[in-house]
Amino acid sequence: MGRERVYQLLQERRGKFFSGQEISKRLGISRAAVWKSIDLLRRDGYVIDARTGLGYRLSAAPDVLVEREIRRFLQPDTVCPDLRCLEEVDSTNSYLKREALQGAPHKTIATANLQTAGRGRRERSFVSPPGKGVYLSILLRPQLPPQSLLGATGMAAVAVCNAVERTAGIRPGIKWTNDLVLNGKKLCGILTELSVEGETGMAESLIIGAGVNVSHQAEDFGPEVAYIATSLAAEGYPVSLAALAAAMIEEFYHLSDALGGDLSGWVDAYRKDCVTLGKQVQLLWTSQQEEAEALDIDSQFGLIVRLPDGSERAVRTGEVSVRGMCGYLA
Repeated sequence: MGRERVYQLLQERRGKFFSGQEISKRLGISRAAVWKSIDLLRRDGYVIDARTGLGYRLSAAPDVLVEREIRRFLQPDTVCPDLRCLEEVDSTNSYLKREALQGAPHKTIATANLQTAGRGRRERSFVSPPGKGVYLSILLRPQLPPQSLLGATGMAAVAVCNAVERTAGIRPGIKWTNDLVLNGKKLCGILTELSVEGETGMAESLIIGAGVNVSHQAEDFGPEVAYIATSLAAEGYPVSLAALAAAMIEEFYHLSDALGGDLSGWVDAYRKDCVTLGKQVQLLWTSQQEEAEALDIDSQFGLIVRLPDGSERAVRTGEVSVRGMCGYLA
């Protein structure tokens, strides 16, 4: 596409002028095609100056989740063959579930500017207003038995913590099992969904999705969650959407490469980040609730708790939810 090629040239000399004649010659396209590409880029939100005798200069880019911007922040050695940047979707996880059935390959990435039906654990809704957060999922085809993927959610939490720290300069905590928190409020939700091949019993696909609140303000959350939710900007840590998305992609790739191997380093990182440990919590079973003290994280990212009778046990995501004694966290 002419627009993408013109963008790449302007990006190479960002802040400096590039004559229309030189662009035309370098790309082998007409001056009219150059002008049309510049016009299309401006419509996409790029600020491109034009000066007689000097040419064109890219002076500012929009902070949006489009492929060209995300790829700009990827490390040179990062290969991302299938990056799908959607303007609107029900949810990035649901989209990749459908695409997996159509044969989408390993490490396919989907992002969205807007999710109309963002989901969390137990089909809870996830607030996903347009242009406010990074809503991103990855499709993995790990070729492993399901039991070896029990730690995927915990690993994903560590991966997103790494990405936030890389781009925003602050490391969130983890509320067991799949929420990232900042200053006691929810910053990010993570959802992992596994599909198993019926005949072999092996994992057919593993989809990991994360929604990070980047520039939300209180009014963006709605009254039912505003008291427990926050964003990076609200806490004083503004960050580029595209930069954070690129970091998340790279951290999810690291996660993918680690599946099925020694996860002790991931467990140690999770344990260090977990803000649930040392707190009194409520274990919310299907038909009852029980108080306990959160003690440790085991090798499969289970939460080890001490019950009122003094006994200890590990609880797993899927069988119990954990809530602070006085509310969301504490």
